[in-house]
Amino acid sequence: EPIDEGLAVYFPAPHSYTGEPVLELQGHGGNVVMQALLGACLDAGARLAEPGEFTRRAFLEGKLDLAQAEAVADLIDAASREAARSALRSLTGEFSAAIGAMQSQLIELRALTEAMLDFPEEEVDALHRHDAAARLAAVRQALDDVLAKSRQGSLLRSGVHVVLAGRPNVGKSSLLNRLAGEDRAIVTPVAGTTRDALREPIQIDGVPLVLVDTAGLRASSDMVERLGIERTQRELERADVVVAIFEAGGGADALENPPADVPRIDVYNKVDLVPGFAAPAGALAVSAKTGEGLG
Repeated sequence: EPIDEGLAVYFPAPHSYTGEPVLELQGHGGNVVMQALLGACLDAGARLAEPGEFTRRAFLEGKLDLAQAEAVADLIDAASREAARSALRSLTGEFSAAIGAMQSQLIELRALTEAMLDFPEEEVDALHRHDAAARLAAVRQALDDVLAKSRQGSLLRSGVHVVLAGRPNVGKSSLLNRLAGEDRAIVTPVAGTTRDALREPIQIDGVPLVLVDTAGLRASSDMVERLGIERTQRELERADVVVAIFEAGGGADALENPPADVPRIDVYNKVDLVPGFAAPAGALAVSAKTGEGLG
């Protein structure tokens, strides 16, 4: 009984994704048709592929290196345009090429060093020594660049962990709601409303972020609030960016135990209540209520 009308495309080795001979059947969309076609293949002796099996075969056949194989999963799981672009660059071999270039330069430097050790009686002029030092410095700089790009790729894959921190009632939850575009966090005039970390994934210019609304930092005798404050400190320790929020016109109380070496943005909220307020140099002035300064 006919199932569908479609195409059968044959890829002789090594001109396929896996590098093996591959027959690809292209049918019309729809679950019923595709399930019937798949069932016919299984009845004819085929089996279902294991997760990632085609990419594993491509790796074993030398069509992809390990970095490219990992990029396939990153491309499939990409949660934003920038993450997809980053994964595609790795898939096309950009990352592998950078590693390969550094490897070649290090092999040359190693050969030069071993020659100097094996043949100490042969004088190596100062020009060669300076050239080797300059080449080593260039490799070090290239490695730093690759590490920086790798961290960027990791952030694009998992999302930038942005922690909103500050004293109670400075507007952390209101700011999260404004950035998320919906009421995700409970907002009340009562201090200490937020007891647990609330996470909200968003995208800004194609870059994924995970906003974390935290319990306000203050001394408290409430056991539940103290537990929330402890969780805030843990969130601060693993943050990629800390947004320290203060109340416009209310002074800038320093964060307790601020994380070291973590980028920080100081934000003065509620500027709608303080006409003419000017934020200190390097800080931002916003109103989560009216949207002023959110750009």
